[in-house]
Amino acid sequence: MKAVICPRYGGPDVLAFREVPIPEPKAGEVRIKVMATSVTSADSRIRAARFPAGMGLLARPFLGFRGPRQPILGTELAGIVDTVGAGVARYRPGDAVMAFPGGKMGCHAEYRCVAEAGPIAPKPDGLSFAAAATLSFGGSTALHFLDAAAVATGARVLVVGASGAVGSALVQLARHRGAHVTAVCSARNADLVRDLGAAAVIDYHASDFRGEAGAYDVIFETVGNMVTREALPLLRPGGRFVAIAAGLPDMLATIGGPGREGRRVIAGPATEKPEHVQQLADLAVSGALRPVVDKSYAFADIAAAHAYVDTGRKRGSVAVLLDPAAG
Repeated sequence: MKAVICPRYGGPDVLAFREVPIPEPKAGEVRIKVMATSVTSADSRIRAARFPAGMGLLARPFLGFRGPRQPILGTELAGIVDTVGAGVARYRPGDAVMAFPGGKMGCHAEYRCVAEAGPIAPKPDGLSFAAAATLSFGGSTALHFLDAAAVATGARVLVVGASGAVGSALVQLARHRGAHVTAVCSARNADLVRDLGAAAVIDYHASDFRGEAGAYDVIFETVGNMVTREALPLLRPGGRFVAIAAGLPDMLATIGGPGREGRRVIAGPATEKPEHVQQLADLAVSGALRPVVDKSYAFADIAAAHAYVDTGRKRGSVAVLLDPAAG
């Protein structure tokens, strides 16, 4: 099968197509013919070794020193079950599914095996493969941190980077939980985030979103433009600063528990729960979560997809189509 390999850290030009063996499903696994996948901010960061402040020395031993230890990137996919391993009862060949291998990656290939009891769910009938393939990265991250911050009805929430994959999911899912959402993004994305459920929008080019002291119960920072010392004054007593794109200073700020007036910092990687994939599919069916697909690229043009994500200007997600009908 064809797969895209990242043999070393660098720009999109380091990516190369290779012929690799088609994986064979083990007992309890299904093999999926990938119809669509995505290029996420995580793929871009790992390919380029572009880590948050202070995290480079910690990341390389885990991810790989000269290049990614898992050279086939890609965290999410949608496709068709091709064959199943022994003992599989829930899925049959021909079933349309979506899956989220997440940090294990491996989705930038024509086939991917996933455990039947793992991060996989039937693809909602109303979604294209491209839309289904872009639900999980942003959606799973949003679910994890919404739970970690205990966002509930009436909470006043600020989402910094509201038009990205994680930010757009946070806006929708926080609104679904009854929160009042203020979105920070550029003016070009203001209509989008309002349509997704933001009650107020701050154009970060025109206004300083750091200026309203004590305004929010929860701040979600998705892009690395705000650090702990800037965020804490904006929180109400008991407020939570959720540093999703945390650098080392934000990680260190989580040590020692709540600070003045019970304000605290939440940071660290999102827990990837298999049940999130089914939950996200259900939310999409109900209309509470709408995939936002900025652009779609053919599989042959995946380097161009990486280059676009590298600009930092994508809205929602960038899909990659292994089959032209997937869009």
